[in-house]
Amino acid sequence: MKKSLLIDPGVQKQLRALPRNERAEVVLKLLELGEIFGQPHRHAGLGIRKLRGDLFECRVGLVRRVLFRASSDALLIRFLGSHDEVQKYLRGN
Repeated sequence: MKKSLLIDPGVQKQLRALPRNERAEVVLKLLELGEIFGQPHRHAGLGIRKLRGDLFECRVGLVRRVLFRASSDALLIRFLGSHDEVQKYLRGN
């Protein structure tokens, strides 16, 4: 079942600041995430990990990570950053 993507305004701002090729890579991964989330046999290549409760992490390339919350019909994209930035974000929230 395809999930809607709701992108936090802060993440939208981060996306606009990325170079075009990196932005395209992130957007394509987000679209793929929305298409296959909830089908564990298909998301092995995305590197999805459940962190706690309804909070998940998804790899985008070697450097970037996306944090998102999952509901029954949508994925809320909450944060975009490196592994270290994600750890810092998690400690603060």
